[in-house]
Amino acid sequence: MVVTEQSPHHSEHMGQNFFFCGPKCKAKFDASPMQYMVKKHDSPRVEAVASGTIYTCPMHPEIRQDHTGNCPKCGMTLEPVMPSLEEDDSPEIREFQRRFWWTLPLTAIVFVLAMFGERLHWMEMGAQSWLEMTLASPIVLWAGWPFFTRGWQSVLHRSPNMWTLIGLGTGAAFLYSVAATIAPNAFPDSFVSMGRVAVYFEAAAVIISLTLLGQVMELKARSQTSAAIKSLLGLAPKTARRIRPDGSEEDVALTHVHIGDILRIRPGEKVPVDGVVTEGSSAVDESMLTGEPVPVSKHMGDKVIGATLNTSGALVMRSERVGSATMLSQIVQMVAQAQRSRAPMQRMADVVAGYFVLTVIAVSLMTFFVWGLFGPEPSWVYGLINAVAVLIIACPCALGLATPMSIMVATGKGATTGVLFRDAAAIENLRKIDTLIIDKTGTLTEGRPTFDRAVPASGYSADDVLRMAASLDQGSEHPLAETIVHAARERAMVLEKPENFESGSGIGVRGQVAGHQLALGNTTLMEQVGVSVEAMIPEAENLRAEGASVMYLASDGKLMGLLAVSDPIKASTPEALATLRSAGLRIVMATGDGITTAKAVGARLGIDEVHGEVKPQDKLDLVNRLQKEGRVVAMAGDGINDAPALAKADVGVAMGTGTDVAMNSAQVTLVKGDLRGIAIARSLSVATVRNMKQNLMFAFLYNALGIPVAAGLLYPWTGWLLSPLIAALAMSFSSASVITNALRLRRGA
Repeated sequence: MVVTEQSPHHSEHMGQNFFFCGPKCKAKFDASPMQYMVKKHDSPRVEAVASGTIYTCPMHPEIRQDHTGNCPKCGMTLEPVMPSLEEDDSPEIREFQRRFWWTLPLTAIVFVLAMFGERLHWMEMGAQSWLEMTLASPIVLWAGWPFFTRGWQSVLHRSPNMWTLIGLGTGAAFLYSVAATIAPNAFPDSFVSMGRVAVYFEAAAVIISLTLLGQVMELKARSQTSAAIKSLLGLAPKTARRIRPDGSEEDVALTHVHIGDILRIRPGEKVPVDGVVTEGSSAVDESMLTGEPVPVSKHMGDKVIGATLNTSGALVMRSERVGSATMLSQIVQMVAQAQRSRAPMQRMADVVAGYFVLTVIAVSLMTFFVWGLFGPEPSWVYGLINAVAVLIIACPCALGLATPMSIMVATGKGATTGVLFRDAAAIENLRKIDTLIIDKTGTLTEGRPTFDRAVPASGYSADDVLRMAASLDQGSEHPLAETIVHAARERAMVLEKPENFESGSGIGVRGQVAGHQLALGNTTLMEQVGVSVEAMIPEAENLRAEGASVMYLASDGKLMGLLAVSDPIKASTPEALATLRSAGLRIVMATGDGITTAKAVGARLGIDEVHGEVKPQDKLDLVNRLQKEGRVVAMAGDGINDAPALAKADVGVAMGTGTDVAMNSAQVTLVKGDLRGIAIARSLSVATVRNMKQNLMFAFLYNALGIPVAAGLLYPWTGWLLSPLIAALAMSFSSASVITNALRLRRGA
């Protein structure tokens, strides 16, 4: 069906409009748009595709297409960007298993004939060569056909890889053996061994079978790296109970829930989407997303997160975020994006692997001619077999898998503990930080402040100060503003609608209320509007010494009074700071609150370096200054005013309980908003980089030791030669061992 821009079914994503043939297609796209995005024809333009699943290469995430296949760069099997709960083994695994098991008996017979046929005198040796060729042909030409196809594609794309080597090695052994069987008289006597021109059908057949086995093992192991995403996808309920306007209720598919729908959540049911409680109270278990084991009490007006579990009471909620906008969907997309990103360490491995294949081919040719010209008889046979062994054992698959597998497992592990990495670079860089700048409100503190008091200036009342401040703050989303507005409404105050509202981003807000020009904020804002606060400084300092945040309110250029708001320190903050200090991090607090308040909070938490009344530019300058001193800086914050510093820091850490702007500016997001997550993330970063280095070292060491042995360099002193069969077995298990080592990260290794 052709879809045009006249279709009534459309959605906006990433600044673009997408049109659909019907509501079902639109609902699928809204639920997870990243599954339907693909780059076409090497164009940077992103389009929606109808197939539903996008496939990418685990080693080259820039490769994206709307159908299965092989990576044009490395030949690896493409896998879905977003795994499905319904999928079992991939078609590729089933296909390789079928080819392996159907040809395994033939491989066994060819191997036995080659090893024992001459000794047991089963038949004339020339006839045995024909029998081996007959049995080996379906193995090489059918079972091994995918490998030759990938090898040829690597040549066409000028991207030599492991399939180039396997195709050359097995192809050379098989074609030589076919020629030796069909036209033995064309070969010199030096090629004759045991009464016939030596053939190596068993080498080609066993290498194909072992490579098939290795691919099955590798694909099964790789599938485990998506376990975290599958577990996250499994959290979402399939249906929701919607309350109709007439009061009746119906169960609907989750994809049919819209913003503003009223939903009932019964005890034991999962919250279907993100929203706000409109009726009832209950304890909700949010551990599946935040890692917090204690259920959180929810009452009218409280936010609830989709996929969390309602444990006891009944709730009625209004949906606010559905489909791809829910926290769970965003977490899944962030994890998928991070898993497909490329670590800086991988770039080195990619460059090395590209030159490595060409070097191996050169070494293989050199091995063939050196053995043929200078080796013992039959010298050219030795040369061929050793050249094939070099090609097979040097396959760089383990080198290519070394870092992507570690990254995929680490991002999944982080997601299950409430730590979301934006990309692989964040994982690699986090371990390097030595300085942590922390915002106060919402980061060190709960971010849910409580109103303390309003202190009026001469000529005004406390109610006047609170009512005017709350009227102005209706235009702000800051937690302190919400607290002031809530306090005024609790006192049944009638609030005016603010006009010409402006946010000073970190210093306060301005606007017009009931004909009066108001300014509410810190001393910096008061200086900007030309209002003196000297008369109220003693009162303000006393409140700040108690840890309260103080805001001045000015009306038409005159000071009306001040408001004090207290924000309790998170229970987890002292433990988190102690853990970070023990890891050797320098802790710096930077907050827009007054100097006295900042120092009071810093003293209670043991933070020596405290910066108060800082604007967003000041936080950015602080990051710049520390970086110029040679420090590796992480910035932790939750507000819009933290965004510039989060983006500039070597690693930005956003609180999942904060603003979307902060999370979009950061490289790491702590879903729970708990600073202990930084310690968890840093430990995971250290373990992941260590794991990647282990994998790379193993891959390099394996090839460094294997190639010389395969080439026969040790033969003059030890008589050792490496059979291509053993080389194929070692090659297959090297890739499996790299993946197995990466999977250890799931256990915290």
